[in-house]
Amino acid sequence: MLTIRSTVQAALAASALALISFAAPAQAHGTYGPGVSQGAFVNVQFGAPPPPRYEAMPAPRRGYIWAPGYWEPRGHRHVWRAGHWVQARPGYVYRPPTWSHHGGRWDYRGSRWDRNPHRR
Repeated sequence: MLTIRSTVQAALAASALALISFAAPAQAHGTYGPGVSQGAFVNVQFGAPPPPRYEAMPAPRRGYIWAPGYWEPRGHRHVWRAGHWVQARPGYVYRPPTWSHHGGRWDYRGSRWDRNPHRR
């Protein structure tokens, strides 16, 4: 007998599978070398993201990196994600999300950690 809980779990599992099948081809757009993390590219079919919102950067916090706010694609709209602290990773450099315009399309690349070439 199906319960509401099992129906919801099945729907969530199907949604997760759909997201995985979407995300895997999206990563194929980038070229990566050894030691470089793989941030996914997402091609969006609507206008440019709005200008970034001003956010005052809080005082430095030991062991953390400030990740500035950014516009994230959600469905067919842009959603502002507020800045937040991210735990530092020794030997890596944090790269915030970026938007770039290519051939009439906007590409979104999520945040990622790249190896710091200056640290051994």
